[in-house]
Amino acid sequence: MYKALYLSPMIPSFHIRETASFFQDILNFSPVMDTETYAIYQKDHLTIHILPAGQDIGQMEFYLEVDNIDMLWATIKDKLNGVKVKEPFNQDYGMREIHIGIPQTKTLLFLGQELK
Repeated sequence: MYKALYLSPMIPSFHIRETASFFQDILNFSPVMDTETYAIYQKDHLTIHILPAGQDIGQMEFYLEVDNIDMLWATIKDKLNGVKVKEPFNQDYGMREIHIGIPQTKTLLFLGQELK
């Protein structure tokens, strides 16, 4: 079985700079990654991801970091019939990810493992 390491909310923002400033200036989160189109802030062992809000602000996203994404994929891939999913792939920012649309919601679950 896999080990869940962190669960991070992904917050859609209409103005990433202002949202990031709120977490940094008021709640003392520190930037891990900070671009015009995406930001990750951390405090202690907690992270939040800030991304551009789309037209449908009701959408929510979470990032679940795990210890062995390929083993997890092998365990769940046959159980995802009819579920919108993007199979494991490597991101330029150093993560291996799976994207899954959670059924009957407007929620996207990102599963990720740091590439070492």
